[in-house]
Amino acid sequence: MKADIHPKYYPQATVTCICGNSFTVGSTKESIRIEVCSNCHPFFTGDHKGLVDTEGRVDRLMRRYSLKQT
Repeated sequence: MKADIHPKYYPQATVTCICGNSFTVGSTKESIRIEVCSNCHPFFTGDHKGLVDTEGRVDRLMRRYSLKQT
């Protein structure tokens, strides 16, 4: 095997989110800055609008389909 080809591993790397949340993970970088974490992501906080948009699309499709049938 070749010597010195692997990057240095930091077992206590700090991950910092823009919301202020920080936690430690193992990484090849000493510190990582991210934009969205599980503390502020809309899916985990319950603020996502995906279901509302999906319902509107289904209603619109059903409306179009019922107009074409008549």
